[in-house]
Amino acid sequence: MPAIILPDGNKINFKKSISGIEIAEKISKSLLKAALIMSVNGELKDMSYVITNDSSVKIFTSKDQEGLDAIRHDTTHIMAMAVQELFPGTKIAIGPTIKDGFYYDFSRKEPFTPQDLEKIEKKMKEIVEKDEPTRREVWDREQAKKHYKKIDEKYKVELVDSIPEEQEVSIYYHGKWYDLCRGPHLTSTGKIGKYFKLTKVSGAYWRGDSKNEMLQRIYGTSWPSQKELDEYLKRLEEAEKRDHRKLGKEMDLFHFREESPGSVFWHEKGWNLFQKLINYMRKKQNSAGYKEINTPEILDRSIWEKSGHWEKFGDHMYTSTTPDEKIFAIKPMNCPGCVQVFNQGLKSYRDLPLKMSEFGKVHRYEPSGALHGLLRVRAFTQDDAHIFCTEDQITEECLSITNLILEIYKDLGFKNVILKYSDRPEIRVGNDVVWDKSEAALLEAVKASKLEYTINKGEGAFYGPKIEFVLRDAIGRDWQCGTLQVDLNLPERLGATFVDKDGSKKVPVMLHRALFGSLERFIGILIEHYSGKLPFWIAPLQAMVIPVSDDFNDYAIEVTKKIKDVGINCEADLKNHNLNYKIREHSMLKTPLLLICGKKEVDSGTVTIRRLDSNKQESMELNTFLKKFATLNKVPSN
Repeated sequence: MPAIILPDGNKINFKKSISGIEIAEKISKSLLKAALIMSVNGELKDMSYVITNDSSVKIFTSKDQEGLDAIRHDTTHIMAMAVQELFPGTKIAIGPTIKDGFYYDFSRKEPFTPQDLEKIEKKMKEIVEKDEPTRREVWDREQAKKHYKKIDEKYKVELVDSIPEEQEVSIYYHGKWYDLCRGPHLTSTGKIGKYFKLTKVSGAYWRGDSKNEMLQRIYGTSWPSQKELDEYLKRLEEAEKRDHRKLGKEMDLFHFREESPGSVFWHEKGWNLFQKLINYMRKKQNSAGYKEINTPEILDRSIWEKSGHWEKFGDHMYTSTTPDEKIFAIKPMNCPGCVQVFNQGLKSYRDLPLKMSEFGKVHRYEPSGALHGLLRVRAFTQDDAHIFCTEDQITEECLSITNLILEIYKDLGFKNVILKYSDRPEIRVGNDVVWDKSEAALLEAVKASKLEYTINKGEGAFYGPKIEFVLRDAIGRDWQCGTLQVDLNLPERLGATFVDKDGSKKVPVMLHRALFGSLERFIGILIEHYSGKLPFWIAPLQAMVIPVSDDFNDYAIEVTKKIKDVGINCEADLKNHNLNYKIREHSMLKTPLLLICGKKEVDSGTVTIRRLDSNKQESMELNTFLKKFATLNKVPSN
């Protein structure tokens, strides 16, 4: 006679084993209709799952993220079913849910076309309309492998092999079609609704390894209502317009080449933006008491072995063997080098907290399929810092870092920030006593910040718990940027000590901190957030002086010099093109101010100002312009 404990604490007693469907029906008819999946003692289950013992149960609908994920998971299966019905012989690989949608990987000789996606969508809606029941079976492991070998689904054979021995091999049937899957799933195909859209096709290597076959990946999205689907598709359309790769080309900021995949070739204006952000950060960090250092990009293997990175991170490191057979690695992070700087000279408790910042270039091997403009690269610059402190200083320093990060994000136009707190992962270094201390201290700082936060169980770094700072951009997308990690392990591994009040040597706490995370990635986010129309104070080229004809070039040059003298990045366009052509060109380049100079301006000592995205023009005396925009060129006040 199981007792079912609901999220509100209420208890319902049943005389016999009970399914999730029966529990929902007992609570209300409306819940029965809306119920999609449930959790039983924290584990997600189908609504048809039968409960035999006392359990805590929570039922999820489309209003819950768990329910929405279930809709998308089922839609993935329905898509694969439609593909195999329409294109016999197509082999299936994996089909997970992702943020705002799903994908499935297929093996097929012919490429999928936009017209194929339309056909697949139509077939999916037919399957949904039939509302066929979904059921779960558990197969013997060898039986499953034998079956999938027989029908030539080699990827499924590999997946069966990868299932842990203690885990059941479960098969889900949607009508007659079936797939290898852990679940949970909805009770029938009709439950997903018809509010889905297939968005694109791309290539993807099996298991992300370029040595394996290239598969075709069909992406899609699914929502509980037409309104939510339409809103998402509108965001998707807007995101495409804001794509930093397209805007970066239009604005002449950067490019990429096959000769150095995942590495940025910065153009003059892009590098100007890069340096502006660094200079801005330097001022902020100097005011906060940081000391800037710089460490070598190549370090001997022995340091990476001592730090634990070689074992944990070795597959992502670029290495080089010298003629005398010594192995060096290009640094994938700055932490070990910073500890070496700390270790130079005797440190006292009076020196702590010691804050060391570094704009360090790091290199990490990312699969070619994962590279994505500035957002996912192999070579990037971290705005890194490491704070060496005592255990008693952890919370105060974490709060100080958090406030600095939030201040910087606000300056740059990001006011909606949430925190994600991650505790110890399964694979880690250090003992549990150390982890208990670091987790408690960091969580205290999170709570003291008064910001909204979530807890990600088991997602911490291998050397300590962490906070991730997530920004929401202008079109509602979330970006993980800054990080803060407490580390009581790495300093000891690399021999860092300080002399305490009692004269004894102790190991300092090390706080790892990145504000942007990666300069490259943050610039990509900035471009998309502002749709290329960057705030005046960080715009790489802030003003362009345009004479209406060659007769006014001298005045244009004079104006340009005076504008440059007050710290505004300005150029004069003296090319032999007409005025309208120049206006179109510099508008495409997202130049904030166009300053038109003709006879009227020369005679009156003025400039005619045309702002980006405006057809209106205003005339301003030159000295007035210089004073006004020199002020606007400063970092906005919080």
